[in-house]
Amino acid sequence: MPTGINHAQKGFSLIEVSIVTAIVLLLAIIGVPAIGGYVVENKVPKVGEELARFILQTKINAPNGSGTPYAGIHTSNFANLVRDSSVFSVSGTESSVKVLHGLGTDGQVSVAEENAGSAFSITLSKVHDAACPSIASVMQRVSETITVAAEGQTAATVKDGSIHYSALAAESRCAKGNVNTFVFTAS
Repeated sequence: MPTGINHAQKGFSLIEVSIVTAIVLLLAIIGVPAIGGYVVENKVPKVGEELARFILQTKINAPNGSGTPYAGIHTSNFANLVRDSSVFSVSGTESSVKVLHGLGTDGQVSVAEENAGSAFSITLSKVHDAACPSIASVMQRVSETITVAAEGQTAATVKDGSIHYSALAAESRCAKGNVNTFVFTAS
């Protein structure tokens, strides 16, 4: 028996769904790069803490009275310290070891002796600009020298015996993207 009441159609039209989908997609396109930079920036304190711990442990365990306490130091020494870390990703063994730092896509950590073993350096390659200058600010407490270079550019010293560390100087040397290389030297 018809009652004369007209029931309206329930649900969304194709146009309404398309507009909402377009808005969500636009927000995702704008927001994802910002979120990526935020994630990288939040990793900096943990990465810096592990690197500083390695430097301090290496200095403490260096042979006393030797002019070359860091002779033979290599990335594998660092890999042994951080192999079980949730911050770094370690693959390979000994001379073929690879340590990824997570501050940029495929960014690696390498350790090498400097000045014939009287010092050593830690190099971070492919560091994202979101980590600049935070990683340098964390590491300036335990490093005698810090250099930074954007891909294809000459390295600039942002701290050494005659240059006091400046976060602004470090930041000005960083380029956008995963293209920055930091070298921290300790003795």
